[in-house]
Amino acid sequence: MSVTQHVDIEQFMQGVVSRNPGEVEFHQAVYEVAVDIFDFIRDKPVYHEAQILRRIAEPDRVVSFRVCWEDDAGNVRVQRGYRVQNNNSIGPYKGGLRFHKSVNQSILKFLAFEQTFKNSLTGLPMGGGKGGSDFNPKGKSDREIMRFCQSFMTELYRHVGEDTDIPAGDIGVGAREIGYMFGQYKRITNRYVGVLTGKGLEWGGSLVRKESTGYGVVYFLDHMFKQDKDTIDGKVVAISGAGNVATHAAEKAIQLGAKVVTMSDSTGFVHDPDGFSHEKIQWIVDQKSQGRGSLASYTEVYSAARFHAGERPWSVSCDVAMPCATQNELNQDEAKVLLKNGVKAVVEGANMPCSNDAIAVLRSARVLFGPAKAANAGGVAVSGLEMSQNSMRISLKEEELQGMLREIMGNIHKNCLEFAVQDDGYVDYAKGANIAGFKKVANAMLAFGIL
Repeated sequence: MSVTQHVDIEQFMQGVVSRNPGEVEFHQAVYEVAVDIFDFIRDKPVYHEAQILRRIAEPDRVVSFRVCWEDDAGNVRVQRGYRVQNNNSIGPYKGGLRFHKSVNQSILKFLAFEQTFKNSLTGLPMGGGKGGSDFNPKGKSDREIMRFCQSFMTELYRHVGEDTDIPAGDIGVGAREIGYMFGQYKRITNRYVGVLTGKGLEWGGSLVRKESTGYGVVYFLDHMFKQDKDTIDGKVVAISGAGNVATHAAEKAIQLGAKVVTMSDSTGFVHDPDGFSHEKIQWIVDQKSQGRGSLASYTEVYSAARFHAGERPWSVSCDVAMPCATQNELNQDEAKVLLKNGVKAVVEGANMPCSNDAIAVLRSARVLFGPAKAANAGGVAVSGLEMSQNSMRISLKEEELQGMLREIMGNIHKNCLEFAVQDDGYVDYAKGANIAGFKKVANAMLAFGIL
């Protein structure tokens, strides 16, 4: 990075921070992109003059609203709801809703910003958005969750629509929550349209949606290895998380011949040196779906495994690390431990799970690094296909959708490669993804004039 470029980025980031005080997750996401974009646009004044990156880093709108609901004891509860509509230059806003106690404006703005580039990389006509609430579904009854979702949608419905903004699920928002919100939207508007994705198969959902993010991560890893004249077969894989993305990534990695040795939750991680099987993964899925708590009980069933309370799995020797839990779960020191243990690839299944310092360590060491905006785009890609099916009033077959998912992940890899190959032959996928995602959105914004 030149001295001039460094000054440009610092000046740009000072403006971002001053306009968005205290929003550290958002600052981190913008900086991670800006580092690569400033290099790309240095000799392209049209992007500078139109202030394209600054405009992408300023959401089109941020909607915040009160959500009141009544719990089973008759107490009135008050939460805060949000929808961040970041950019719709290449299509209607698209991105998930997250219900979790950690949700705030900074996290949702970072997710919506990241979603803009991710959706661009899929090749589908989707802009970037994100939303949610600080409501925590854990420990709530079905009727409490229903009442909250209905109240949430009563405020949100005026800001979304099948050609305007199409939310999906995210952490804390699965098929149950989508169902309650879709029902309330239908009740209020008297319209049966594809305003949400992640719906049940009986009422407009798509096959393969549940598997798509985790499968897509492994498909992208497979392309990375093939580009590097290597294969996923026989590789030892450490995965964090025990949710939808982690379990399906583990399932697909095993299908392709890898040995998955870790999974984790908020209480710690399990190390199974014998490797997880499909049966063992299903045990975890069953435990989590029934709300049975910590993964510590895994060792009661599979005695060869060990549970490490309060720790993350990045100390385990592995060829591939897949952080699939949450943001900033792999830091600089942990990245150095992975390198010391001979890691060959790190692929992000969660959104921004690696800190910027960790990413810098991995890129400097020339390790294969698959950034979230490329590697975990399979989920939103199949959401886009669900939108298409809803618009055409059809349901595609599973084999068709599996083929489309593979093709989209292959195209994302190809799009990244256009800007990723460095002079020394190293493939910098983070740079490739940032530039490829930016270019499509930026060119659309230029076509529309100053808006």
